[in-house]
Amino acid sequence: MADLNYPSDLKFAKSDEWVRIEGDSATIGISDYAQDALNDIVYAEFIVDPGSELAASGAVASIESVKAASEVYSPVGGTVIEVNTALTTEPELLNKDPYGKGWMVKIKLDGAPDLSGLMDATAYAEYNSGR
Repeated sequence: MADLNYPSDLKFAKSDEWVRIEGDSATIGISDYAQDALNDIVYAEFIVDPGSELAASGAVASIESVKAASEVYSPVGGTVIEVNTALTTEPELLNKDPYGKGWMVKIKLDGAPDLSGLMDATAYAEYNSGR
């Protein structure tokens, strides 16, 4: 595995999604570990649209690489306010910049999110080292 990046301002799910909480909204994407394991991502399709209600652990997108297909889930619940439609024409952004231009969805949170099942960057790095 390459030298992977886990920003300290994010929380990570065991299913390899990340979430960045900013006020009453959250941005969600896939981790550097996930994009590295999938290899070259060639396709991204969103399952949700702006205005969709999303439960924690609800599916937001389907992505495909040359190696596998995978569903992407939201670590938190809320209302979808934006999807990164650039990924439908440039799915390689998930590989190039998973925490920046490769973000997947933004949601307005339904109150304070339950982050207890998520890991900080250090715990996520340790979790991945054991896989």
